[in-house]
Amino acid sequence: MGKFKEIVQSETPTLVDFFATWCGPCKAMQPVLDQLKTDLGDSIRIIKIDIDKNQDVAEKFKVKGVPTFVLFKKGEILWRQSGGMSLQTLKDKVKGY
Repeated sequence: MGKFKEIVQSETPTLVDFFATWCGPCKAMQPVLDQLKTDLGDSIRIIKIDIDKNQDVAEKFKVKGVPTFVLFKKGEILWRQSGGMSLQTLKDKVKGY
């Protein structure tokens, strides 16, 4: 979890996608996340955390359902939401920070 902690301490807002390989809505969000990165470029960092391989991190942030998105900046949670969403909705949420 050391590297994770280091990443979310960044000045750059970091969107964490807690996902599972068996989750259909998680797979559906991949093109949305790719487009979000294309649209926002270096103003955001997006990382994916497989909850099955990183159960300690998932438990620490009380992730109960996937996908769950958590936006961090300087180690603080700015926004959090579970479930799939449109590119525009996700973009509006993260651009607010």
